[in-house]
Amino acid sequence: MKKGLEKFYDLVDAFESLPTIGKKSALRLAYHIVMNDSYSGIKIAHSIENALRNIKKCINCGSMSEHEICEVCLDDSRDKTKVCIVQSAKDIFIIEESKQFDGLYFVIEELEPEAVDKMLNFVKENEVEDVLFAITPSLSNDAFILFIEDKLKDFKINFTKIAQGVPTGVSLENVDILSLAKAIQSKVNI
Repeated sequence: MKKGLEKFYDLVDAFESLPTIGKKSALRLAYHIVMNDSYSGIKIAHSIENALRNIKKCINCGSMSEHEICEVCLDDSRDKTKVCIVQSAKDIFIIEESKQFDGLYFVIEELEPEAVDKMLNFVKENEVEDVLFAITPSLSNDAFILFIEDKLKDFKINFTKIAQGVPTGVSLENVDILSLAKAIQSKVNI
């Protein structure tokens, strides 16, 4: 069946290479674009090309930007004494959507010496007083947090991390044991 449809199956393979897209979804997407909505396909291709050409990492914080410095770093209304450390620039979009953080961000994907030095300079330049770790809870990420705290021990900084526990609207039978244990450990008075 693939003979004579190599370009179609190349498109299916391209979709399937994306995270969370399986074979059936890739096939559906490719079929829809090729047979039902070629305009969307051209629009998507153009948007991908523009994004790849124009989006880069902010030279200050590592977030995504169309310019050398991202909008958050340039925003004078942000509290520069607060920094939220994340492991992926996409996490910034989620935190920003919550409208619960008014400081700066710093993306540190790997604990490489160059990235750690850049973070130390960022903290020093902004005279950071509060660090919020918005990192997915896990044992390895707890070690990640301890490592960064140790690197920042010479600064007078208050360290916090996002709360862990039972998500809103999820019954206890569907919560993993580690999340339930963290929720019980972090219980609050009412």
